[in-house]
Amino acid sequence: MKQLTHYDIENKQQTFPITIVCDAIRTPENIGMCFRISESFGVSKIFLHETSPSHENRIVKKTARNTLIQIPFEYYTDFEQTITQLKSEGNTIIGIEITDKSVNIQGFDFASKEKIVLLLGSERNGIENINLVDATVAIPMFGRNSSMNVIHSLAIALYETTNQLKNK
Repeated sequence: MKQLTHYDIENKQQTFPITIVCDAIRTPENIGMCFRISESFGVSKIFLHETSPSHENRIVKKTARNTLIQIPFEYYTDFEQTITQLKSEGNTIIGIEITDKSVNIQGFDFASKEKIVLLLGSERNGIENINLVDATVAIPMFGRNSSMNVIHSLAIALYETTNQLKNK
């Protein structure tokens, strides 16, 4: 067995109709990793709240590596206005959040959606206005803890979403 390097691997470089909205994510590491994981899964665009750490932040740059130049992004000011605009463009807004209406992520039919927004709530408060989403998905957990890091949740959600979409 031989371990492969970056030079040995050729990815398909597919882009999916997935947008990420970061609802006031506060830590630079999470912003940087959002870029890195989103690029790995072929996300089309990222929206960042104006109060989130800037893409010019040293830690964001270090964590994101070169993905800051590989994936389009923009900053927004008004959460409700941004979500309303994305809905008017035909996106289904899916919150990655534990609610009394959340569907197990493996049971959610991502493939039936034309355009998807995965909405990440802030580390402290979750999604600002949960009533704006079309659905919420939850990741089954088996330990004592009831939640995980926001970017770990994003990675799992992107894996499940792209796994369904690639077979569409």
